[in-house]
Amino acid sequence: MYRKQVRRRRAVLVLLVGVSLVLLTSTFGGGGGPFVTFQHGLASALSPLENGASRALKPARDLVNWFHETFQARGENSQLKAEVRSLAIRKSQYEQAIGENDQFRKLLGLDRSGAISGYKPVTARIIGRSPTVWYSTVTLDVGNGAGVRVNDPVVTGDGLVGRVSALAGGTSEVTLITDHTSAVSAKVLPSGPEGVVEPEAGNPNALLLDFIDRSANIHAGQIVVTAGWSNGQISSAYPYGLRIGRITQTNRGVGQTYQRVDLRAFADLRGMDYVQVLTHGPKRPGVGR
Repeated sequence: MYRKQVRRRRAVLVLLVGVSLVLLTSTFGGGGGPFVTFQHGLASALSPLENGASRALKPARDLVNWFHETFQARGENSQLKAEVRSLAIRKSQYEQAIGENDQFRKLLGLDRSGAISGYKPVTARIIGRSPTVWYSTVTLDVGNGAGVRVNDPVVTGDGLVGRVSALAGGTSEVTLITDHTSAVSAKVLPSGPEGVVEPEAGNPNALLLDFIDRSANIHAGQIVVTAGWSNGQISSAYPYGLRIGRITQTNRGVGQTYQRVDLRAFADLRGMDYVQVLTHGPKRPGVGR
């Protein structure tokens, strides 16, 4: 009984293999025949069903594609936003580095120019600014340990900033030339008169050159530097020749003894990040240290 079942199964297997070979031969042979006719008929019969199923499933496929494209677009949008943020940070760091490099380059140029001959410049970073709109003081990250003393001049590569007015441990406070208590003896180049540079009352960004006789022949564009004035007993806190600013306009008022002289400071007192403290300079009579 068992052998009969085995023979029957073998016969069925041989028959199926033979039918498969015939179908394959008919399909790839390119000829006609009943099998090809049968295939074409079956395809024609199933074609409407296939088209109908395709139309019925199209909304589902479109919905799936919409979700896929939406999530893909959101992912790409998030990635682009992250890249934009990264580029913005890099741009900010790049611009900051350029600004700092420019300040250091000017400070180095100041050292080489000989304008601060006789002093030992100490480079310092600004770590604090006065909280008022007057920008009258800044705090530096250097103090006694770096040789800084009260009344030491403070400059940038562009010009005069102010002087050290107080020390506290490893920091120092600088009173700017725009502070209402500031007064700097100054001279108009090349051979102009001397006066006093003071901030204009009510305008923290403006400087005036006071006590210039109305008959003095000066004009816009001339440079003003520290005069380094001294009478042997009393001296200016600043040595001669530190650049302060450029004259922007003059006005000889009728009936006035002195003319009004407006200045624009060379140093960017709002935007500076690094300065130099001029330490170990020659003693100036009447200037405490």
